[in-house]
Amino acid sequence: MDNKISLIRSAALAPVDYAYASRVPAGKELFFLAGACPLNKEGIVSHAGDYRLQAKLCVENLKEALKECGATLENVIYTRVLVASQNRSDLVTAWETIRKEFGEWDVPSTLSGVTVLGYRDQLVELEAVAAVDNQTT
Repeated sequence: MDNKISLIRSAALAPVDYAYASRVPAGKELFFLAGACPLNKEGIVSHAGDYRLQAKLCVENLKEALKECGATLENVIYTRVLVASQNRSDLVTAWETIRKEFGEWDVPSTLSGVTVLGYRDQLVELEAVAAVDNQTT
């Protein structure tokens, strides 16, 4: 039996730069990660006003949280990107930055523009769900 996470695309739906679904085989544990924020090690939002750099830092912080779960970006099965802006171009900037960091692993994702995020000067937040081999099986 194939124990790898698989990404599912559909020829019946519009071509997009992400998979429409992901399949997690039996024997995997799921990890629901809190939104990765553009916080530096001192807990201060970095790169005020810069969507690209904040998005990049969100991915770096997500990688660290994933490491604590015994996972990498390739274990991520879903993301949600939140961007504090009404301008579609800001959403696209954050999206393209995050997609680039994920490389070929184009997991199912949702991109949303929101009014405000939790920290002062925060423009981007990245939520994720990951699956790793269950260590008890």
